[in-house]
Amino acid sequence: MNILFVCSKNKWRSRTAETIFRHSDLHHVKSAGTATSAVVKLTEALLDWADMVFVMEDKHKKIIQQKYQSKVFNEKMIVLDIPDDYQYMDEELIEILKSSTDPYL
Repeated sequence: MNILFVCSKNKWRSRTAETIFRHSDLHHVKSAGTATSAVVKLTEALLDWADMVFVMEDKHKKIIQQKYQSKVFNEKMIVLDIPDDYQYMDEELIEILKSSTDPYL
């Protein structure tokens, strides 16, 4: 399964998720950001690649829906409701990511 994690700048939340899940034998993982200043910018190709998309906040889902109207991503997009309060590899962020994605993975 191909999994994409999305936040705003792809610096802390989605990048942390990619780091902690990238060694899975069951999943291929990538991350991207919705902002123009994102380290890895979200593209339609990344969305097409993904079997499941985890977005950190509802605003990321709305951006994807607005920007990529021609695609139907709702059935494979999960909002994790993780605010932008954590730094890269923050212990609490890692625990939240693991527990919030567990029902889907």
